[in-house]
Amino acid sequence: MATIYNTATTLDGFLATTDNSLQWLFDVPGADDEEGGIEGFLSGIGAMAMGATTYEWVVEHESLMDRPATWTAWYGDRPAWVFTHRDLPVVAGADIRFTQAPVEQVHAELVAAAGDRDVWLLGGGDLVGQFADAGLLDKITATIAPVTLGAGAPLLPRHLGADRLSLTSVTRRGQFAELTYGVSS
Repeated sequence: MATIYNTATTLDGFLATTDNSLQWLFDVPGADDEEGGIEGFLSGIGAMAMGATTYEWVVEHESLMDRPATWTAWYGDRPAWVFTHRDLPVVAGADIRFTQAPVEQVHAELVAAAGDRDVWLLGGGDLVGQFADAGLLDKITATIAPVTLGAGAPLLPRHLGADRLSLTSVTRRGQFAELTYGVSS
């Protein structure tokens, strides 16, 4: 069982534009073809966590209030914890748990729910940074797109030195480069 941050990022290390758009990712030629690999990854995931901005983007971008079955088609019945201080809409039929609790407490719940499978941290970078600060992040898989934004939401707004990161794999996926790093406490 591992806690994994698996995300796409720009070449200059941003997850989203300054207005939280991910359109840059979908504009990369061949992006849809590479997205198909997520099913294999998801088969090993037992629970998920994300920040409010990530959740809001997914809900809005995919019109999940009008098409809630899309959530289940993507994520199955995996429970998802959303870290937020705001009231957010609930996708009908999805196991979504809103929380303001510290990451250490929620991580224990995530691990229990995941069973023998992994925990996926979807983002954002600051939330993942909180898990890293607490020594609760085991792996980072960053799929780098051939795009630069110059500004936006950073991949991981924390200092993690080479003493904590160890490159474990490099994979080419069309126009993307997938880098996986083990993270030590």
